[in-house]
Amino acid sequence: MPRARTRPTSRDVAREAGVSQAAVSLVLGDKWRGRVSATTAERVREAARALGYRPNLAARNLRLGRTRTVLLVVPALTTEFFAGVYTGAARVASRHGFGVVLYPSPEGIGPARDPFASAQAALDGVIASSMAAEALTAIRGDQLPLVMLDSDPAAPGTTVNLDIADGVRQVAEHLLGLGHRHFLHLGADVPSWTFEVRARELEARLRRVPGTSLRTARSPISIKGAEAAAETALASGNGATAVVCDDDQLAAGVYKAARRLGLRVPSDLSVTGMDDLALATAIDPELTTVRLDAELFGERGMEALLAVLNGEPPSGTNIPVHLEVRGSTTRVP
Repeated sequence: MPRARTRPTSRDVAREAGVSQAAVSLVLGDKWRGRVSATTAERVREAARALGYRPNLAARNLRLGRTRTVLLVVPALTTEFFAGVYTGAARVASRHGFGVVLYPSPEGIGPARDPFASAQAALDGVIASSMAAEALTAIRGDQLPLVMLDSDPAAPGTTVNLDIADGVRQVAEHLLGLGHRHFLHLGADVPSWTFEVRARELEARLRRVPGTSLRTARSPISIKGAEAAAETALASGNGATAVVCDDDQLAAGVYKAARRLGLRVPSDLSVTGMDDLALATAIDPELTTVRLDAELFGERGMEALLAVLNGEPPSGTNIPVHLEVRGSTTRVP
């Protein structure tokens, strides 16, 4: 009867690569930079692949006192944007031997609640977006590392943000350049720092231009809710020729409201969104919107948390955003 093949060990990898076991641990633990050369690190990885070596994560986690598990708290599982955030975070996590547990808010859209009381025992860290302050305190406790996404930089922990303010500035400059002076802002009716920034930045930019007017209406983040809010706001009128929306779904609702009121997009009404969801190119005319790279956002969030766990300073730069100009905006009538 053939003898069962023994599982390769780190000693086997060290022998194959011609290095010490300590070097193998550094490379496969992703802590080799500054300690071994890039050539040596690649030789170790190649030896591990050739031998089919897999680290014993359970033993390593027990030794290090880590679970190698991260909680990602998002406002909603039903949105395409946060699915992208999860994809990016999980991609980086898997490269470093971490798992990501996804926790959506039970309310769907809005601040997430405290997911479980024993988070400190079960998790190495938390990445959170739009989280309620009380939940943040309960999850983080005194020790749990925290990275906040799209949140107030003054909040506890490390923050990773998209450059939302610049996105709003790009929208405003685009519409002002087309001659628009009377605006409707259809804002998301969600208590969140990111939506406060959008409203504040739009108002500040338009205030600098003489002869502009701005009216604000609020809507839940849904096409149906946006349709009702936009129809009421447009019918009561401030003579708006452009509608700036906090989200692409809100913009789709504006399209429907405009049609009900006999207004054509963009001939009578220019419309902009934010996110660049698949929806933006599914509607007609295609939507001018700010592209937010959700997967890159998730990647940067996970990279920041890994840096915190390793005692390293995370990058503090905002992630650039870009205005995608399409068919929903034109010169003022």
